[in-house]
Amino acid sequence: MSGEMPKIKVLEESENGEFAKLEIEPLARGFGNSLGNSLRRVLLSVLPGVAPYSVKINGVMHEFSTVPGVKEDVTDLILNIKGIIAKFEGVDKKTVLLKVNGPTNVTAGMIEQDAEFEIINKDLHIATLDEGHSLDMELTFNSGVGYVSAEQNRSFARDFGLGTIAVDSIYTPVKKVNIYVSNTRVGRFIDFDKLTIEIWTNEVLSAKEAVSLAALKLIKHYELFSSLSDLSPEISEVLQIDIPKEDIEDKSIDDMGLSVRTHNSLRRAGIQTLREIIAMPIGGISKIRNLGKKSFDELMFKLQEYGYDLPTDSSLTPFLSIKN
Repeated sequence: MSGEMPKIKVLEESENGEFAKLEIEPLARGFGNSLGNSLRRVLLSVLPGVAPYSVKINGVMHEFSTVPGVKEDVTDLILNIKGIIAKFEGVDKKTVLLKVNGPTNVTAGMIEQDAEFEIINKDLHIATLDEGHSLDMELTFNSGVGYVSAEQNRSFARDFGLGTIAVDSIYTPVKKVNIYVSNTRVGRFIDFDKLTIEIWTNEVLSAKEAVSLAALKLIKHYELFSSLSDLSPEISEVLQIDIPKEDIEDKSIDDMGLSVRTHNSLRRAGIQTLREIIAMPIGGISKIRNLGKKSFDELMFKLQEYGYDLPTDSSLTPFLSIKN
């Protein structure tokens, strides 16, 4: 028997990192849904973030008021404020000011910022202010996880004085997660899982950072169960999928994850499977047309991944040998 470790690939990634499409394969049957669903749940509900917590508007006593010279009523203002995306540096709570004079289109970027506090979506519309009027408000941001309603914020807080309005807090930095599980082939077998994950974030952290953080949180919780016994297998032993040697050798070069150049060189030489590669002497492989040193090294590394060791002296032992 030989083993194949699951591998993760980044299929797509946006320029700013807020979107990524990842693929993990091969996984044992059932693990695609198990891993995908647990990661999705953590990504959407447990990762920490920063959100508005309360707002105090000069001259306004409650959320059903209007502000002179402002097109939006207070309810609309609060709805816009809920959409502010921000991040902290070294603090977990911050009160900031927004003071502007009209006429102007008031945006989130006009809120005061410093080394501890940054607005990400600076162009977010907050209000439309008429000429001769001003808008003066105090906003408190907090760090947290998931979603906390205005009612919960109001009940938890002790500093909600007269005129302070509680705001719904949307802390999660992940906007959307899609998971897809499909079959993938390993040798002759097609009953393995391939997990594809699509992640969108609000740019406070990248999609790949979000997945890494979610995985770390899951690992911390799973460690509680692993501590029930003294068993401590190597992680590679846990993840490795055992496959009969003959089935690995039937693997097509199309499924080996080779670069286009290396793949094309093998195809032109009439080589279609891993079995045909390992049947060749090292010298024969190195003489394949258009298979340069870089492609040769790539192929040797790939063979080692599949459990085949290079001989210590290729001139005396010209063939690859399978690990026992």
